[in-house]
Amino acid sequence: MTQQERRPWIVGVSGASGTPFAASVLRGLLAAGESVDLVVSRASRLTLLDETGIAFRDAHWQEDLASWLARGADGKPDTFRPDIGGVRHWAAGDLAAGPSSGSYPAKGMLIVPASTACVAGVALGLSKDLLQRAASVTLKERRKLVVAVRETPLSGQTLKQMVALDEAGAVVLPASPAFYAGATHIQDLVDFVAGRVLDAAGVPHQLYRRWEGELGGASRG
Repeated sequence: MTQQERRPWIVGVSGASGTPFAASVLRGLLAAGESVDLVVSRASRLTLLDETGIAFRDAHWQEDLASWLARGADGKPDTFRPDIGGVRHWAAGDLAAGPSSGSYPAKGMLIVPASTACVAGVALGLSKDLLQRAASVTLKERRKLVVAVRETPLSGQTLKQMVALDEAGAVVLPASPAFYAGATHIQDLVDFVAGRVLDAAGVPHQLYRRWEGELGGASRG
């Protein structure tokens, strides 16, 4: 695939707790054969270091991303073996990056997890970093924007900002796992949320067992 033919999903990772959600979404996109443009905010690097012990460095992003995506939600390394060949990384401070322009070809953007600060910035149309700028571009170009909010409880101001995002055309998707899919492991709960993000984006996956209208089906499956 040439650069002219490439149309990636932009994945923005903000500073909210929940880096395993982002890892699962990234693995799901790559497994579906999708190209990915990755933006990891400065705040999210602190969260990633705290939750996984991985320091995400721009100069060594491929090594650090491979280590991150190989790690399970329970913290065990080498749980997965994803191929990161379809990923392109952009530094969060690079406002001249491709995704900062509407002429840059992209399918849409997934922000996972999305902090309340990120929600506010996107709702207000700020562009303090590449993540927010790419989200603003996604909205103005009428492309798919999925915002996986990870915070609780939610203030009235944040709720208003989430409504503003919905009215602007974004899909506001709280990171709320369900239990009807028969989860038996923390990875199952993480994958359910990631699967719902991919559902909203229209990307096929097999991350969770879908509801089929049969009570107790998960326990017998």
